[in-house]
Amino acid sequence: MYRTLTVAFPHVYCELDFTTPLELSVATILSAQCTDVRVNQVTPALFARYRTARDYAEADRAELEEYIRSTGFYRNKANSIIGLGQALLERFDGEVPGDLKSLVTLPGFGRKTANVVLGNAFGVPGITVDTHFGRLVRRWGWTQEEDPVKVERAVGELIPRKEWTDLSHRVIFHGRRVCHAKKPACGVCLLAKDCPSYGIGVTDPVAAAALVKGPETEHLLELAGR
Repeated sequence: MYRTLTVAFPHVYCELDFTTPLELSVATILSAQCTDVRVNQVTPALFARYRTARDYAEADRAELEEYIRSTGFYRNKANSIIGLGQALLERFDGEVPGDLKSLVTLPGFGRKTANVVLGNAFGVPGITVDTHFGRLVRRWGWTQEEDPVKVERAVGELIPRKEWTDLSHRVIFHGRRVCHAKKPACGVCLLAKDCPSYGIGVTDPVAAAALVKGPETEHLLELAGR
């Protein structure tokens, strides 16, 4: 199934826009309960205003909240981002650390955020168990675990470590483009023949094709013979 995903999504990437580990850290905090598209609309102005850990640590809370208001839960996110800046200054010389043990001690960070930053900013393989990832690997029968840490460990035993970051992207891409939560496009899914959940979604190829989303739509439908 993973080999098939590499054919479906040969070129994968982090859908959050960033240029530094700090930018990715902030963007990932903002992405909680928010789409990557919305975060990417907010971050250009935010990153132009706040460039360093010190900038965030010393930020005027009301001003920062206005920059990030449209991402939702902006007060909690502002707390996390200001706390992140302060923690980086106090404990890591203002730089985002490149190891899981340190990252998970930072405000706004759990294992999911840490693995996003490790995999995409530092090139350290990591499995990012977000809503899409957990939903799909259970739907596929890779694991029945619900706890994200247990999901991460179970899937990590199935796929070579060097593939973990790209695996995360491919599963998430598939969840956003094809294998939707409520109406999966089963009729044009390349994983159909191997998927134990085939048929829970739309199996008619024409109707299923209309459900596929994203920039890879033409490529995916061509592979599916549409």
